[in-house]
Amino acid sequence: MRLVTQAIVVAVLAAGGAGAWYYYQGVKNTANEAVQQRQAAQARAVPVELVRAATGSVQDIVEAVGTARANEAVTLTPKVSGIIRKIAFTEGQRVKAGQIIVELDASEIEAKLQETRTMRENTARLYDRALRLLQTRSIAQARVDDLEAQLNASDARIRADEARMSDYVIRAPFDGRVGLRRVSIGALVTPGTEVATLDDTTSIKVDFRVPESALRAIKVGNKVEARSPAYPDRVFSGTVTTIGTRVDATTRSVELRAEIPNRDEALKPGMFLTAALVVETRDNAVLVPEEAVVSSGTRHFVYTIADGRAKETPVTLGNQKDGKIEIRSGIAIGTPVVTGGIIKIRDGIAVRPLGAPPAGAQPPRPTS
Repeated sequence: MRLVTQAIVVAVLAAGGAGAWYYYQGVKNTANEAVQQRQAAQARAVPVELVRAATGSVQDIVEAVGTARANEAVTLTPKVSGIIRKIAFTEGQRVKAGQIIVELDASEIEAKLQETRTMRENTARLYDRALRLLQTRSIAQARVDDLEAQLNASDARIRADEARMSDYVIRAPFDGRVGLRRVSIGALVTPGTEVATLDDTTSIKVDFRVPESALRAIKVGNKVEARSPAYPDRVFSGTVTTIGTRVDATTRSVELRAEIPNRDEALKPGMFLTAALVVETRDNAVLVPEEAVVSSGTRHFVYTIADGRAKETPVTLGNQKDGKIEIRSGIAIGTPVVTGGIIKIRDGIAVRPLGAPPAGAQPPRPTS
C-alpha cells in the first residue's frame, strides 16, 4: 500500500513539473515572438530626417506703396510785377534760409524811398529845433505837435516803402536745394511766374495707405523700410510720424505719413516707393523649416515622433522668414519635427531618425 501511495505522489509531481515546464516554454515563446515582431516592425520603420524647432525673431509687416515728398517744398514766384535785375543762384545749389535768389528792378520804389528818407531827416531837424524853442516858449505847442505828426508819418511811409522793396527780392524761405532756373535776366515776371523750385530733401516724407484692419497694431514710431526701383539693393529706413484721422469709406484704408532720413539726397520728390511697415516684433518665436509643414486644405500640421511612430501634430502658422515658418501654436521650442521623408509617412507609422540603425541590428565586428 505504501508503495502505491509513493508511486501516486511521484506521478503527480512529475505531471506538475511537466505542466510547469510546458507553461514556461509557452510564455517564453510568446515573449520571443513579441520581441521578434517588434524588431521586425522597427526594422521596417521609415528613416526620416529630424530638425528641432528653433527660436528666432520675426516681424509682422504691412506692405504698401507711396510717393516720396520733400520735407519742405516750394515754387519760388514774385509777389509783384517787374523786370529781373539779378539772378543770385545756380541750378542745383544749396542755399540757406533768407538767402537772396532773385532781385527785380525796383528803381522807382528805391527813388521814392530815398525821397521819403530825405524828407524825414528834414522833418527830424525841424522837430529837434522846435523842442529847443519850446523850452524858451519861443514856439507854439501846436507847431511842435504838427512836426511830431509829420515825423511819425514819414517813419510810417519809410516802413511801407521798405516793405514794398522787400517784395522786389525773392529769398529762400528755408534751407534747401534750388532746382532748374525758369527765367532770365531782363525777363518781365508777374505774380505767379515760376522762377525756380526749392526743396529740402535731407528728409523725405512718404504718404501711403494701409488696411483699416492693421490699425490695431500701428502707432507713431513704428519702423518703416522703403525701397525704390532706382536703388534695388538699398533699404531706406524711417519711422511713422503721423496717422490719418479718417478711414476711407471706399477703400477701407487709412493714410499714414513716414519720415525717412535722406542725408545723401538719393531719394527725390515724386519717386515711387514700396514701404514695409513693421507693426510687431516677436523675439522668441518658434521656427521650423518650411519643408516640415504639411498643408491639407485649411489645415496645417507637422510630424513629430512619439514612441517611435510619426504623430500628426496640428499647428497654427505665422510669418515666413529666410526659409523658415513661424509656429504660433502646436509645438514648443526644441520639439523634433520631420523634415525629410515626409512623403513616405503618415500618422502612426513606425519611423526612425535617419542614420540610426534598425532595432536589433548587430553592430559590425571589428576586423583584426
